[in-house]
Amino acid sequence: MRCIVNGKIVLENQIVENKVLVFNEIIVDITNEVPDGCEIIDAKGQYVCPGLIDIHIHGNMGKDTMDGTGESIIAISKSIARYGVTSFLPTTMTMDEKSINNALDVIKSFMNKEIEGAEVIGAHLEGPFINIDYKGAQNPKFIVAPSYDLIDKYKDVIKVITYAPEGDGNLEFTKKIKKDTNIVLSIGHSNAKFEEARNAINLGASNITHTFNGMTGLNHRDPGVVGAALTTDVFCEIIADEIHILKDLFPFILKNKGEDKIVLITDSIEAGGLEPGEYSLGGQKVIVKDNQARLESGSLAGSVMSLNRMVYNFMNNTELDIRKAIKLASINPAKSIKIDNKKGSIEIGKDADIAIFDENINCYMTINNGKIIYKK
Repeated sequence: MRCIVNGKIVLENQIVENKVLVFNEIIVDITNEVPDGCEIIDAKGQYVCPGLIDIHIHGNMGKDTMDGTGESIIAISKSIARYGVTSFLPTTMTMDEKSINNALDVIKSFMNKEIEGAEVIGAHLEGPFINIDYKGAQNPKFIVAPSYDLIDKYKDVIKVITYAPEGDGNLEFTKKIKKDTNIVLSIGHSNAKFEEARNAINLGASNITHTFNGMTGLNHRDPGVVGAALTTDVFCEIIADEIHILKDLFPFILKNKGEDKIVLITDSIEAGGLEPGEYSLGGQKVIVKDNQARLESGSLAGSVMSLNRMVYNFMNNTELDIRKAIKLASINPAKSIKIDNKKGSIEIGKDADIAIFDENINCYMTINNGKIIYKK
């Protein structure tokens, strides 16, 4: 048994001080006294937060999910633990079917398995069911219409599918996914009109992939996917690196969606955590300069920023305090992919997924399922 003392414990609805957080693999208690025989961790007055959950991340530190190797998944897992991330969805790219299946097979092999870093909780399938007009950094050669047959074998692995609903004839794929699986449908890389996006949402699409990026924008007579995102009760992924979205819009997003429907993500690529230079994404050349990752065409190609920095950026540009800002990368993503019964908040009986941060969201310790996976 372990316990954390001398910390400001960030619960979903309050911050408590002068308490002891007791845990093994799960949160056991929040009490006044250190239990006998308990190994003590001193938080030194810092914030004891739920571990962060990244539901959209391609890679980090020179490794990518589409490498299709266990070595790459482990490297990504270990590297993001430094940022307070305790679980994540390795995210695929629009590539050939064999490469995607291989990546999903590797991801499956790490699910429900102890790993050296952040826990693999499933896969995010970004493409190939997208629209070529909003492909972004995805390879147009491999874009196909939504097909249940292509994902049927992996419905226990895939937690999120990013897709363009306008390519789904009569929304049959949407209906089938919602009827026969627990997969979350997320609208993205889409040329959908407002009505098309809203129809998909009405049938069960519940997320928007990197909102504002890779989709039809907001126009007063043609509101597009962004309009549907802002006028319905969907979860909205946000890349808060101040590059993908102007930071001045963060308060607008918060006011419109509320603190419970924003999900901060990284969309990090293999260049995350590395120096500027040339890298790869889905077999395409990426140039990283001034904290921006772009294809040679100039299109943004994911981000290179860590999730704790995204949290800090959003907090720093809104009126959110640290408790509410942490929610955007912990309980909100957990709710968005329906794992909040086990993860996303510090609550008795939930997994002991914990991160210790200072007031600027710098990470000092990360704990997954009760095991220390990073210590500064």
